[in-house]
Amino acid sequence: MPKIALLTVTHDPQGKNIRLFKELKNELEDIYEELFLTISEESSIELIKEIENSKFAIKIIPKKGAAEARREVVNFGLNGDSVFYHYCDFDRLLTWGKNYLQELKKIVSTLPNYDYLILGRTERAMNTHPPEWIETEKITNKVCSLELGLDVDITAGACSFSKKAAEYINKYSCERMTDSEWAMIAHRMAKLKVDYAQVEGLEYHEETNGLNRIISDSEKWLGRLKLALIISETAIKTGK
Repeated sequence: MPKIALLTVTHDPQGKNIRLFKELKNELEDIYEELFLTISEESSIELIKEIENSKFAIKIIPKKGAAEARREVVNFGLNGDSVFYHYCDFDRLLTWGKNYLQELKKIVSTLPNYDYLILGRTERAMNTHPPEWIETEKITNKVCSLELGLDVDITAGACSFSKKAAEYINKYSCERMTDSEWAMIAHRMAKLKVDYAQVEGLEYHEETNGLNRIISDSEKWLGRLKLALIISETAIKTGK
């Protein structure tokens, strides 16, 4: 079976994911041949030490936003020997492993069947999210679905891709958000087939997947609305 690498990123100043990482570390190390993580320099020192004491290859980077962290980990992962990559936000991965470990294992085993696979949420998993996520992501997902000609949930923080797709992403990714950009790079620029799968494991748990800071409800809605616009515009313009 081809080698599959995990690519993941995190910014965790409070170290809120230390416990879950320690609980799942051995399972994750068994699922993937290689594991690459970029972590912001502002993250918990204790978390960094825990990861350094695992099989994860770790790169500490300046905090410049999720898109830059994601690009960094793709570049990092290309230094390894794997030919397929599973990208998943670190908090999402931990939620998935904690609650749907067998599903995670099964999905990873199928990844060599796809050049680019968007991993989205079942209706049940989507409905575990805050209302401001659900309502604004409906728009983003509709725009991306129209552009791809395929009904997708593009904003769940997870996908997989072949080494060829990774090389294109590494060369051309430059937008403020990567959720739709990477799929469009694979689709329009690399001319690869983009597929879609729904999973239960990308559900939302406030203690793991919530914000690292306290903001008002109106700020939450506005923030998600801005993200929806950026990701939607990126879907339309990338690769054209």
